[in-house]
Amino acid sequence: MLNRNIETFIGCETEYADSRVVLYGAPFDSTTSYRPGTRFASRSMRAESYGLETYSPYQDLDLTDAKVFDGGDLELCFGDTEQALSDIRDFAAGIVRDHKLPFLIGGEHLVTLPAVQAVHAAYPDLCLIHFDAHTDLRDEYLGAKLSHASVIRRCWDELGDGRIFQFGIRSGDRPEWYWAKDHTHLQKFTFFGLDDVIASLKGKPVYFTIDLDVLDPSCFPGTGTPEAGGVTFNQLLNAALRVIRGCNIVGCDLVELSPPLDTSGASTATALKIWREMVLCLEKPFIAPETI
Repeated sequence: MLNRNIETFIGCETEYADSRVVLYGAPFDSTTSYRPGTRFASRSMRAESYGLETYSPYQDLDLTDAKVFDGGDLELCFGDTEQALSDIRDFAAGIVRDHKLPFLIGGEHLVTLPAVQAVHAAYPDLCLIHFDAHTDLRDEYLGAKLSHASVIRRCWDELGDGRIFQFGIRSGDRPEWYWAKDHTHLQKFTFFGLDDVIASLKGKPVYFTIDLDVLDPSCFPGTGTPEAGGVTFNQLLNAALRVIRGCNIVGCDLVELSPPLDTSGASTATALKIWREMVLCLEKPFIAPETI
């Protein structure tokens, strides 16, 4: 007898009730300021994941042993940014209510905002670790408060001073850099000081967002706003695993892969390898909201 063809990320066939980590795609890029295409990231990653081994030689772990549910891609309204963000927020909130860890695949970076809002509602002392090429701290971009260029500023509206830690940043408007000095911890260019931040956040709930353009475009050209001078794959992988191992991660995301901008598939493959290692590392226990 034939069965329906249901495509999931490779190794992510656990039923929702038995899962610890829940993947969901947010195919949205309506506020992209330069080159669009990130709406295709989650779909492309899911399909291309079958070119990836489930086994990680980095961690001696295998996706076939992980408890990960693939919730598929949300159907989002491209003509109404606030409605799209509301739908993401509601979906993430449901995952958190069920005491599972939401892992969002973007999409442009603005999709991080509703995910952070949903997690923050459950974890009032939430902190944010942010890897990116860009500050994303504009108060508005071309008159819009809701933009991928202002997403971390909107997260600051939610979290306030002393809770946002930014690394790898190498691009931004001058006022953003000056504003960051008073309101966020911002490390230019590198992951220097990351271990000290991880130690300072011990026991606190942390949302971890990775804009993949933190990578140098020489190894990751498939993104809408590439910036020279980025980190290498190994540097990003090492830093990401340090964050996940050292922090109580209660939500996370990978954003800003734009598959149409790298038809070789190399950028998608790079994103997938970071994704696999993050998923496997996230299998460690985290503190559910009712016990914090």
